[in-house]
This record gives sequence, C-alpha cells and structure tokens, in this order.
Amino acid sequence: MCGIVGYIGGKEAAPILVNGLKKLEYRGYDSAGIAVLENDFLVYKQSGKVSNLEAIIDAKVKQVTTGIAHTRWATHGEPTQENAHPHTSNNGEIILVHNGIIENYKFLKDELIRKGFHFLSQTDTEVLVNYIQYIQDKNQLNIEDALKKALQSVNGAYALAVLDKKEPNKMVVTRKGSPLAIGVTDTNDEFYVASDAIPIVEHTQSLVYLNDDEVVTLERGKKLKVQDIYGVTKGYKVKNIDLDLNQVNKGKYEHYMLKEIFEQPSTIENTLYSHLNNENTQISFDKLEELKEKLIKAKRIIIVSCGTSWHAGIVGEYVIEELARIPVEVEYASEFRYRNPIITDEDIVMAISQSGETADTLAALRYSKSMGATTFCICNVFGSSMSRECDFTAYTYAGAEVGVASTKAFTAQVAVITLLGIQLGLERGTISKDTADGLVKEIKSLPLEVNKVLNTEKHIKSVAKNFVKSSSFLFLGRGINFPIALEGALKLKEISYIHAEGYPAAEMKHGPIALIEESLPTLMIATNNNFYDKLVSNAQEIKARKGPIVAVVNEDDDEMTHTADFVFKVPRVSDILQPIIAVVPLQLFSYHVAVYRGCNVDQPRNLAKSVTVE
Repeated sequence: MCGIVGYIGGKEAAPILVNGLKKLEYRGYDSAGIAVLENDFLVYKQSGKVSNLEAIIDAKVKQVTTGIAHTRWATHGEPTQENAHPHTSNNGEIILVHNGIIENYKFLKDELIRKGFHFLSQTDTEVLVNYIQYIQDKNQLNIEDALKKALQSVNGAYALAVLDKKEPNKMVVTRKGSPLAIGVTDTNDEFYVASDAIPIVEHTQSLVYLNDDEVVTLERGKKLKVQDIYGVTKGYKVKNIDLDLNQVNKGKYEHYMLKEIFEQPSTIENTLYSHLNNENTQISFDKLEELKEKLIKAKRIIIVSCGTSWHAGIVGEYVIEELARIPVEVEYASEFRYRNPIITDEDIVMAISQSGETADTLAALRYSKSMGATTFCICNVFGSSMSRECDFTAYTYAGAEVGVASTKAFTAQVAVITLLGIQLGLERGTISKDTADGLVKEIKSLPLEVNKVLNTEKHIKSVAKNFVKSSSFLFLGRGINFPIALEGALKLKEISYIHAEGYPAAEMKHGPIALIEESLPTLMIATNNNFYDKLVSNAQEIKARKGPIVAVVNEDDDEMTHTADFVFKVPRVSDILQPIIAVVPLQLFSYHVAVYRGCNVDQPRNLAKSVTVE
C-alpha cells in the first residue's frame, strides 16, 4: 500500500525519486521521505503530501546518484515525520524503505531492546532495519547476506529497498507478498526500482518483476544478481511493457477519477475487442483451450475478491449462473481461507483484482491452488503476482488506474465476466448460438451507450449539489443491479465520507425502512425489465414516508420518473448488460458530491489504491 522508488546509476537521483513518488502518491500519502547516499546518508522526511517533502529538499542532494524513497500509508504508528520512511539503523550505516507489515516485529523489537538497541519511531520498519544491523554485526556479513539471513526470521509481508553506507555502489531489494519491479537498461549501469511500473516507464520499459523471497543485488556496471533468502541463485525474465504515459496524466480533467470515468467508453471497447476474434463475432480468450474441459465440467465456480472487485464478482455470479448454469459462490477474499473452506480439484476459483497484488485475494488464490483447484484471475496488470501464479488469466485492458476509487477497472472487469459467461453458456449448451450472437452484438454497443450517459454529466452534477449536506444515503437495487447498489454506496462513502449502505430493494422492508425519513435520501436503480413494477412499489413506500428519491431509469421510463425527485436516464439494454450502464451515473454522482464537499477524490483519507497488506 506504500510506494517505493529507488535509483542507482549515473544520473542525479533526487529528481528521479521525487518524480517517482509523485506518480506513486496514490499508493500512500500520509508521509514521504527520501535518502541519498554518497559518502554518507542525506535523509529528508515529512508528514503529509510529497509536495511537503519536496519543499525541504536542499541543494546538498545535487549530483548524488544513489537513493531510495517512500510514500507511506500508516500501519504501525501515526503519520508523523518520525514514523516516515526511510528508517536508519542504530549505527547509522543501513537505511531502508518498506511496504508491508512485519507480523513478528514485537518479538524482534523486544529481543533488540534487550541487546541495547533503541527506537525513535513506532514502526515495524525501524525494527527490521535494526534487526538487519544486528545480524550483520553478529555474523560479519555484507549487506545482501545480512538481509537474506535476517529475513529467515521475519514473518509478514514486505517489499524492501536497502542501502549500506559501507557499500555505496550497491542497492539490495527484495519482496514477499508486496509488489516490486526493477527497471533495467542494456548497459547495466543503472537500475530503477518501484512498487509498480508507473514511475519507471519514462526511463525504461524493460522490467524484472520479483517473485516472493527473491533478494536482488543491484550494482553499477554489473548484471543484477538474484538469489532466494537461502542463497540459491535464481533466474529472471525481463518483460517489455507498453504503458502510455498519457494514461498517468490528468490531461484536461481536474481529477484522475473524472478522467478515468470518461475513459470508460474506450477502456470497455479495448477490453471487449481484446477478447473478440478478428471478425468480432466470437469470443476468444488466450489459452482458454487448455482449461476448456475443466471450465465446461466445473461443478462450481468460487469467486474471491475485495472491495469494488467483490461487487464485480457478484455481477459475475448473476451472469454465469444465468447464462452457463454453473453454481457460483462469491467470497470475501479476506475471510475465505480463515474459515477452512471446502475446495476440491473439480472447483474453479476465480480471483478478481485490478492490481493483481491484493494481499487477501492473492492469499485466497494460493490457498485454493494448494487444495487442487483450477485457478483463474481477472486482472488489469500484466506481470502481476496473480497473473504469474494463476493457471489462466483474462486481462482487462483498462490501462493505468490512478484514482483510488476504482471506476474504469470495474466496468472492464464486468465486461470480461460477461464475455466469459456468454462463452461458457455457449460451450455448455445452456444458451443457443443465436442468443450468444445477439448478446455479443449488443455488448459491442456498450461503449457508445456509456458515452450517452457521460453526456448527461451536467445534469448529474446539478442533482449532486442537492445532497452535499447529507449524512447518510441508502442505495437499492434488485437482481443483477443489487451489486451496483453496493458499488454506488461504496463509491459515495469512499470519496465523500457520507455514510452509505447498499441493499437489495426487496430487503428494505426487513429493516432499512425504519431509517426512511426526509433527511435520508435513497438512490434506486430501476432499470430492470423483470423487476420494474416491484421497484416502483418500493419507491412508493419510500415516498409515503417522505424519503427523497434519486432514481436511475431507462430513457423511455414513465412511472418512476414521476415518482422520484430526481432521475438519471440511461439507455435501455438487456438486463444482463445493465450493470455496466447503470454504474456510470453513480460514479459521476459520487464524484460531484465529493467535489462539492471539498474532498480529495483521488486520494481519499485512510485509503490506498492497492491493498498489499492484510
């Protein structure tokens, strides 16, 4: 969840580090710091944004060509200057930055205190850097060997970049459970390190992604050396990535989130056409042939995911069960492996994650694999841990998503799941070819239909202004739109800090109706063809109790339009495709409410983009 940047080479390090931190600020923004090394460490740390850090960096860093940097999302200890990274060992010779959580830090800290070590912060990271010093001093080891030996006694998740003053031409990096990438060049005279590709690609598009428990030594003029924590030499692959830097600029938009909402026609189109054949009439997934038999014969599919991706999974449950008639269970990845779930080798376990690094989802995936299940992931990041470890990966082609609140990644995930449901239904004979062809034809029109919704932004913005002072919101949907109610509620609470709950509309009478009054607005998704009359009845029940209603309705709607106080009109599509259309006005509504309330929509408080710690 924190962001790491490192550089060793011939260029001035500080500008590379600071610019890299700015690109990673969506991963953590409670505090930031950099350290550069020449004859000694120069360390700069500051609470708050990277701009606060940038303001205190002085001319001493000029011409220094080695350094590490960090943006923090607080776990152990408040977001203060003292708790900011980098952290230095007691002897002042080792410094590191860390993403993750050291679970046995208290045990290690107590041991180090008994041996005379002292601590300036409340972080687990300061414990780790001093434990490395302790191991190095005790065994008279160089920095990479000291790190490897120290990590053999460490429990938890980490991505680390480490410098040792005694070896100024060397940087050592490692990971376990937290992502880390190395940018390489043809000449081996410089290396870039970062939590993801975004800060690296302007310098090189040749990346090495680390696997768990790999320790990599980066030394000027030498090829990188990869070993595991026990000293066994490992091979590595260099991946060439194609990432458009324009994707990580806001362009004409005030916020990344708004830009990413408006990118959805193109990201949905890119995702759809990446999984349609050359004639764009049939669905094609790379390597699906290898798993087709298992998919066709699956007794059930278990979807594991978190947050917005969990909502995409619930949409997937409706789609796959409707079209392919395979039982689907949707699980919170964070709870899944802790309840001793029953997994067999006849199960398909599908993980959904934008980053492919979500710690809970990755752990659920690994558990399922160990139990013999076939694993499948839907992911947006090539080379991510999930994509490397799964039996099969279906990529969403949403491009880099910087806004913490996911928008375009969600609709891309739902697009992939819908295509998969159509394909499985066709393969299993549960839908006809005519039905499949009709759905494919209709799904190809979704980018155009989403664009129609985006053209109503001005109206949605005007409605949002009426709810700036609301303290709570109820979101209701039925059938396949129920998860969209959940997603709408999540978006509003994430970025505007308004308490919001999503419910199946039929459940309103089983509790939430007690809350209905003039001060509690309800947002209803009323586009379902099959449930429309029931939704109108729910709306009448709310109006009878003086509750304000905002409704998402089809363009040709009549009755709900006259019942609700405000409506967002969207094109009419088949029920199975409605989630992609219905979610867009909810994204815009949440965005504009948050902006009117003065919230930082790209970096909402206490949240980080990729949750890489449990």
